[in-house]
Amino acid sequence: MNPVQRGKLAIAAAAIGVGLLSVTGCGFVNAQQTTHQYSASDGIKADLGPLQLRNILIVASGENEPGRVIGAVFNTSGTDATLTMSGANGAQTEIPVKANAETYLNDTADAAILSTAGVIPGGLTPITIRSGSDSATVNVPVVDGTLPEYAKYLPTTPTPTATPTSTATSSEAPAAGH
Repeated sequence: MNPVQRGKLAIAAAAIGVGLLSVTGCGFVNAQQTTHQYSASDGIKADLGPLQLRNILIVASGENEPGRVIGAVFNTSGTDATLTMSGANGAQTEIPVKANAETYLNDTADAAILSTAGVIPGGLTPITIRSGSDSATVNVPVVDGTLPEYAKYLPTTPTPTATPTSTATSSEAPAAGH
């Protein structure tokens, strides 16, 4: 090999080396996403003593409308617990969670309803969570029924039903002047 060929080979090797360094250097300066834990959902996650809240969010049609809390609560202790969630304007709901069990707030008959969502859908509302002597305040997202997967969770306000009233017929009407 002559000196010109050796020079070209050295330049080519250097170019390949620089190219490999630039490709593998991305992992060196950027954080690996697999080491960063986050809630891969619309809801939040929070831990409160032995209670683990996962994918918690509120479904409501408006700021001053009732909001249904959905998600899951896991109790890792050997005793039953009650999770109390307090929000805007005195809104509060209690969620019983059995020992070493989970409570899913999605399709249960006992829905966890707050009397008011506290913010318009799309916002975050501060909610104080309590169980025993443990408490924390978390910002919980509020969504509406625009997405079909949340529409079925919108709380319905009961509509007043008409009470039947009796009307007097002409034979039952009192006589005039009596």
